[in-house]
Amino acid sequence: MYILENIKLKAATLVGISLSASLMLTSASAKETAIDGGVKYDTKKGKYTSYYVNDQKVKYNHGRTPTEREIRAWNIDVMPDGTGLPEFDMKHGEVVLGEDGKPKKAQGTVEQGGELYDAQCVMCHGDFGAGGKGYPRLAGGTVSTLKNQLMNPADENPNPDAPIRTIGSYWPYASTLFWYIQDAMPFPHPKSLSNSETYALVAYLLSINSIKIDGEELGDDYVLDREKFLKIKMPNAKGFYPDVDTKNPHDGPKNIQKFMANPKNYGKGTKCMKDCIKGKVPVLKIQNELKDFQPAPSTKRDWFVPENKAAHPMQGAYEEKCSACHGNAAIGAPVVGDKDAWAKVTAKGLDGVYSNGINGINGMPPKGGVDMSDDDFKKIVDYMIEASK
Repeated sequence: MYILENIKLKAATLVGISLSASLMLTSASAKETAIDGGVKYDTKKGKYTSYYVNDQKVKYNHGRTPTEREIRAWNIDVMPDGTGLPEFDMKHGEVVLGEDGKPKKAQGTVEQGGELYDAQCVMCHGDFGAGGKGYPRLAGGTVSTLKNQLMNPADENPNPDAPIRTIGSYWPYASTLFWYIQDAMPFPHPKSLSNSETYALVAYLLSINSIKIDGEELGDDYVLDREKFLKIKMPNAKGFYPDVDTKNPHDGPKNIQKFMANPKNYGKGTKCMKDCIKGKVPVLKIQNELKDFQPAPSTKRDWFVPENKAAHPMQGAYEEKCSACHGNAAIGAPVVGDKDAWAKVTAKGLDGVYSNGINGINGMPPKGGVDMSDDDFKKIVDYMIEASK
């Protein structure tokens, strides 16, 4: 939940909240509340209130206990207090050794991060984090711009400026940035970055958001490592409530429960189901920031009946394994259905297309990073070429 006071709406009628709050208050005093403030009941005779639940005791005995090394390789989450933040480069759960035989320190410069960004991220997130079609903007804005939160969109002249939520203006902890990049980025082949590369990317993204570390600006030669990372103070660190970053993990949910149990924290109006607004009814104006809906909005209201065409036998495999890149022009890969793009690809000959795809080319890893046989890969390529004629 974000700290934003909408003065214009403070006295407004909040129908949904009022109803849920009143229901909660009638019985919550004697029962434990859920995270969202709803009442939690005991399961009795296989039922939770009016609903049956499976209360059978199930014993699982599949698999084996993971090794310490496997746990280290899997456990890469980073907490706001720095827990989990790596000091050295790691591979498969083991520390990487340098040429001198000592552990290789994980660190990266802003300049290195900029080069990585241009190679791995710019096709989606745009130059200097300016954003791309369908992908979030990463830089720009300030904490104060978040107060542009629509205010009252039903006003005759609502605020035309949307809030700018980016890493620098919105994210409360830099730990989330490190963890998310290493776990889920880059989009075509996540978990492929080393700890040093992740530090470099974080340094670059902080620099384009004009964030200082311990009062120092992040120039191209600035080196980010674990020690310096722990000194990062994000501008919006106090922008969320209630506090869930607690030493005891169980205290976070309790804080939310306590907050939601008191409707004064989010408003309590008068229930209204008819003629709630007196006078002229305000009209909510929807604004399209991108102004590039694809396909364009349609006013047709005819029921769409799709053509009854038999699906290609490799269509499902393509959608499962390849559409993430070849169905999105922002990635940079030839999009299925783009006749001109595939004409250029096939100009080198089908054997060349197969070879490049199987062995990897440019930003595409071998076989797109997907485990499949060469024959199946070739069949999917055949389908994409055929569907693009």
